[in-house]
Amino acid sequence: MTAQPKPAEPPPSKPAEQPQPRPSAPPPPKVATPPPPRPVTPPAPKPTAPPPPAQSAGPPPPAAAIVDLTALEKRLRDTSAIGLFTKLALKNEVDDLLERFRTFHQGRGGATLTKLRESYDLLVLKVVSLLQDKDAPLARDVFTSREALWSLLADPVKFKTLGFDPTRGLAWRRQ
Repeated sequence: MTAQPKPAEPPPSKPAEQPQPRPSAPPPPKVATPPPPRPVTPPAPKPTAPPPPAQSAGPPPPAAAIVDLTALEKRLRDTSAIGLFTKLALKNEVDDLLERFRTFHQGRGGATLTKLRESYDLLVLKVVSLLQDKDAPLARDVFTSREALWSLLADPVKFKTLGFDPTRGLAWRRQ
């Protein structure tokens, strides 16, 4: 037997070279797009801190300063923001509330200070809402005076200094 020549084998090939990943080119730099133009407005003024309160030996002033009660009553009578019939209805409500306070301070009736406060707050809010559109300064004064007024009404000693005379308050009803 003769050996037959082997068919020519191709030379062993190198494994196919795989292309190596090229480092990718860096992305082009992003161009910063400016935000849409805003309307030009002046910067808001920065609030300044209030000066520290002066140290005094006396008691601190009340949280809400009361305007003169007589002047406040006159301004309510004179305002054109509330009509005549509404003023009469409010006067009735005020007189009724003052009467309830008077009986409360005398220890009569079944009213509690909590119920009186609720009635008082509702009445003040009613007055302020009637005034706020047509007489804003008076509405502001009534609203800022509410706590000081409450302290006058809730304290039996201060209430007596108001000089509430139930017959005077009801005298106009009898006429």
